[in-house]
Amino acid sequence: MELSVELLPDGIKLVKLSGRMDIAGTDQVSVRLAAETSTEKAFVILDLRGVEFLASVGIGTLVRSAKALRLRGGEAVILSNVPVVTLVLEKTRIFEVVRICEDMESARGALAASMHAS
Repeated sequence: MELSVELLPDGIKLVKLSGRMDIAGTDQVSVRLAAETSTEKAFVILDLRGVEFLASVGIGTLVRSAKALRLRGGEAVILSNVPVVTLVLEKTRIFEVVRICEDMESARGALAASMHAS
């Protein structure tokens, strides 16, 4: 599992995840993901377009990250267009905690609205 971070010109943090978010993969990135999402107020796109498998342990990590951001006045959205990953996200009703977007434009738009509201 790999994780990379990029700060976009509009101040949004793009966290790209790729690989398998199973037990082993999530263990590889969970500490760094927590550091990127829970230490400050931030607006974050959790980019799962490179994730090929998502297990419950990965879902839990995503939910914790989104909740930590919200506690600090920030927000997260999930960017996913991988059908099997999106299906898992929908079946687990993660959209009740964090918004799911299918493309970068809608993800940035959702966060821009949150940034201006705060």
